[in-house]
Amino acid sequence: MKEKVYEFLKTIPKGKVVTYGQIAEYLGNKKLARVVGNILHNNPDEYKYPCYKVVDSKGNLSRHFAFGGIEKQKEKLEREGIVVRDYKVDLDKYRM
Repeated sequence: MKEKVYEFLKTIPKGKVVTYGQIAEYLGNKKLARVVGNILHNNPDEYKYPCYKVVDSKGNLSRHFAFGGIEKQKEKLEREGIVVRDYKVDLDKYRM
């Protein structure tokens, strides 16, 4: 399952985000969103598998982003042109 999650991350275009639930749906069960979060927290390579592009169902960034915390996730998203306000992205605008 984790290989599928990591491969999915590589399909997210520049300037777009996905939710944990979207990845869980891709896996075939929306109830796996929490499992997806655990898999992402153990991401072996932040450059190969861009987990910073994953947000919660309301567009909130992760307070526990594995590679430097919420500020680092915000910085990475903003580098791609994604506007982050109050540690949240507009899913209507940026969701893949």
